[in-house]
Amino acid sequence: MKFAIIKTGGKQYKVAEGRTMTFEKLPKKEGAAIIFSDVLLYSDGKQVKIGQPILKNVKVTGKLISQFKSKKVLVVKFKSKVRYRRTRGHRQEQSKVIIEKITLGK
Repeated sequence: MKFAIIKTGGKQYKVAEGRTMTFEKLPKKEGAAIIFSDVLLYSDGKQVKIGQPILKNVKVTGKLISQFKSKKVLVVKFKSKVRYRRTRGHRQEQSKVIIEKITLGK
């Protein structure tokens, strides 16, 4: 099984061909092609390549399916005995991407 570990949005993700992944919002429109060039590790089942820190000849390509907001996270501040309560919500913008191909160059 071919897979890679990529870095995007300050986080690292394990991706494989044909898998649908959710990342932090990417600055593209729906249906656009995306190339992830920050590949940290590549494996095809027989060989493993580890970057120091990035592999230069490996690219992961995908297609942006949709942009959406994730589930709401509530942040609550509370101090006892002084009647202080604050509630605030946050919804992170995210992108859904289908990984099409992991290519290893020369």
